Amino acid sequence: MLILNIHGYHGSQKNSAYTALSELGCDIISPPIDYDETSPENILGQLRYILADRRTDVIVGTSLGGFFAAVLSAEYELPATLVNPCLMPFYHLPKLGYDGCIHDFIKLFGSLSELDKSLVSCIVGDADEVLGDHSFTEMLTRNSRFRRVPNGKHSGASLPLTEYFDEVLRYYQDKLPQKELAQTTFPDLLD
Repeated sequence: MLILNIHGYHGSQKNSAYTALSELGCDIISPPIDYDETSPENILGQLRYILADRRTDVIVGTSLGGFFAAVLSAEYELPATLVNPCLMPFYHLPKLGYDGCIHDFIKLFGSLSELDKSLVSCIVGDADEVLGDHSFTEMLTRNSRFRRVPNGKHSGASLPLTEYFDEVLRYYQDKLPQKELAQTTFPDLLD
């Protein structure tokens, strides 16, 4: 199973999600992203190119990477696993020192209305000191795979990611028709 791992704002491509997925033996694409220097539209374009070029099965996104994972899941109907996702970056990023234009985030936010809950798994920390209580996230993504971790912080290192990823990746393998995984049709991005 090929996984696109999208790290968070000021995060590392070898974040906690990458470590947990590696422990499970997953094949991972984890690009470095400079959120301060690259516009949201250009980031999305780079991620779309990766999806088209590598035929990714599942997208994993942490914090701000969770926002992009959700947008891509809605756009391509791909399974996504979100870790403490920052689904309202236009609200949270300025508080974290982001001085870029937030208007692109507002435009992209509208695509979350197309998100298919059955394709999304989400784990959040109940003590997330960066994003708060995740009530909006729960409303948008709640299903049988939504997990709240008591005392879990914003850092993925405070969450049981290896166990959670093992559970949801098995779900994707067992519940979703195999022909759907890695068979998504992408726009002609490679020409």
